[in-house]
Amino acid sequence: METLTHPSDAAEWAACQRRSGKRIAFVPTMGALHEGHLALMHAARKHGDVVAASIFVNPLQFNDPADLARYPRHPEEDCRLLSGVGVDMVLMPEGGGLFHDFSPRQYALDGLDTLLEGASRPGHFQGVVNVVERLFHFVRPDVALFGEKDRQQLAVIRSAAQAERWPIEIIGHPIVRNAGGLALSSRNQRLSAVERQQALVLYKALSAVQQSAFHRSVEQALEAGRHEIAQEPAVVPDYLTLVDPATFRPLRSWEGVHEAIALVAVQVGPVRLIDNMAVHR
Repeated sequence: METLTHPSDAAEWAACQRRSGKRIAFVPTMGALHEGHLALMHAARKHGDVVAASIFVNPLQFNDPADLARYPRHPEEDCRLLSGVGVDMVLMPEGGGLFHDFSPRQYALDGLDTLLEGASRPGHFQGVVNVVERLFHFVRPDVALFGEKDRQQLAVIRSAAQAERWPIEIIGHPIVRNAGGLALSSRNQRLSAVERQQALVLYKALSAVQQSAFHRSVEQALEAGRHEIAQEPAVVPDYLTLVDPATFRPLRSWEGVHEAIALVAVQVGPVRLIDNMAVHR
């Protein structure tokens, strides 16, 4: 595996792959890798001849400096894991190399960046798209994979790809969960054993919404989920909602609706956790 720290070197690597007629599959990450990330790497191999990854804790998507400072970083272990699953190249930009001759811009994202996570974390999704486009500029992938745990982020990136006409296929990969249903996340590393147990309520709440959706109103389905969260007083909810998969606008009724997404965000101890689940009727 080639480990590169200069974006220009990644661009040269990508150009070499293209000259050889190889299709590049790319997985951007912020490091602190877990089995969910590794599942993305395995999936990427099915979509490309070579697999590239990046590890970069993006300061533009953190609206809380303390949250940025606390984000877990394990670069040596991350590289070992990536090499172990056959990643061909990892870009780990140092200093300001990624932002050389670069000024952040505002993207038109159909309002997706101002709802839910965007409302709770102002500027978050604009920061995500700025850095994703910058990474795409250097790696020039044919396809890029993102985890569906960050379902709204995936929708935002797809919206940007369409608006900006990026010649890149954007693919979502299913959520990877532990035995109790907790969605794998780098932030889970900051949870205590007790908090990990409390965090299982996200899956319970989403499951309650999903099961209730078949025979109850939207509000009744959400109330079933809120009831589950209330069983863990230490868990502080931000939102629990059912949305249209295309617009992420909250649903008011099931009229004409056959598919929705249940989304939840809570605070567990020092950590903000999000999760989601598809709902079909």
